[in-house]
Amino acid sequence: MFSIVPELIFIVYGLFILLGIYALYLLIKLLIRGIEALDIHLDEKRNKKL
Repeated sequence: MFSIVPELIFIVYGLFILLGIYALYLLIKLLIRGIEALDIHLDEKRNKKL
């Protein structure tokens, strides 16, 4: 007799992998925005002093 439990575990494992990849994508996107915002902030700060 075959059991459904290993197949469910495999599906859940795959979903966790996809969720991890999506979280990594969102983190990279957030870091890029943060770097751009920091660059804009530093540029404005330097131009005010000059």
